[in-house]
Amino acid sequence: MKDKNISWEWVEEHIADDPKALWLKFGKEREAEITQIECRRRFGKKLAATLLRVPHWLFPSVLAGEQSTSDRLAVFHSSLVPECARMVDLTAGLGIDALHCAGVAASVVAVEMDRERAEALAANVHEAAADNIEVVEADCREWLEGYNGERFDIAFIDPARRDAAGGRVFALSDCEPDITAMLPLLREKCRRVLVKMSPMLDISSVLEALPACVRIFSLGTPTECKELLALLDFDHEPGTADEIAIEAVTVGPDTTHTFRCTRAEELVADAVYGVPRAGDIVCEPYPAVMKAGAVRLVSQRYSLQKLAPNTHVYFASAPSADFPGEQRRVVEVLPWASKVLKRFRNKYPRLQVATRNFGMSAEALRKKLDVTDGGTGRLLAVTDLSGERHLIVLE
Repeated sequence: MKDKNISWEWVEEHIADDPKALWLKFGKEREAEITQIECRRRFGKKLAATLLRVPHWLFPSVLAGEQSTSDRLAVFHSSLVPECARMVDLTAGLGIDALHCAGVAASVVAVEMDRERAEALAANVHEAAADNIEVVEADCREWLEGYNGERFDIAFIDPARRDAAGGRVFALSDCEPDITAMLPLLREKCRRVLVKMSPMLDISSVLEALPACVRIFSLGTPTECKELLALLDFDHEPGTADEIAIEAVTVGPDTTHTFRCTRAEELVADAVYGVPRAGDIVCEPYPAVMKAGAVRLVSQRYSLQKLAPNTHVYFASAPSADFPGEQRRVVEVLPWASKVLKRFRNKYPRLQVATRNFGMSAEALRKKLDVTDGGTGRLLAVTDLSGERHLIVLE
């Protein structure tokens, strides 16, 4: 797909139309234009800043939009790039990271092996007047092996998490390219490397697979952990795995919250356990904080009680300043008993339902209670230290 084949006038004329109806009516005749409309519908919020800056941003496919970094996370990625650095993005894809990092770096080489994506990226770089981005169509390993210039200050790589059959993979050695096999090459050609990974990976396994890691980040939104990000520094000796900084970064609509810890801090932290009462404040950490594994440290650092070692719900008598998560007041705490279950729907017909270490999914509990999902209230079903189960109704 090339930019000259796109009628942007047609796109603007039909931007409010349903893409499914457009596919039925125009089909292959307007495939390129309908793809642009569909991508703007699906990724307009995710890439709002990019589309504002480059209204004619070219999406080579819907899949490219699905796999791209969001603007918010790309801004965070760019904050880790040294000012005026010489950078290479080894898996450029749609180019969102390259575009944001180019605002900090002196130059960015964007390497993309897929021809259609590379051509779209070159057109977008031109449209954005990002003169310090050079687009290269190549396999990143082959290109890096043949590169004979000065070492890059930093590289960014986001290995594909799909196997040859299209199945999802998570382990770094199963991704494409296999960054664990590329480490000697990366050390030779780059000073630092940012590795974007699946949030399903265990942080301990990441630190073991990437011995040059000096910082690791869990990045997410208030509702979801989106990725793990490791910073490798080949010119400095990292500390022990327990001493490496873990940063849980939650990017919200208006603010970014960072929770910092180490595994050493978590190992010596003490948690206090109990069960909340009506009027207490229940605190639920952001998913990125939970991914960092600081389950006892959260209790200690914010002077909160916890339900149980494996029930990561915290509470106190008053709101906690700067707590990295959501806080709600308890309406009542009900026992898991048949007489409570039978009458529950009469009092709370509509609630957001969640379970924590409860032995039942939220969907199964919702059906059992016969409540409708939604509303502003929230139900947390939990298990305490003694093994007793409770229904905590929150404002």
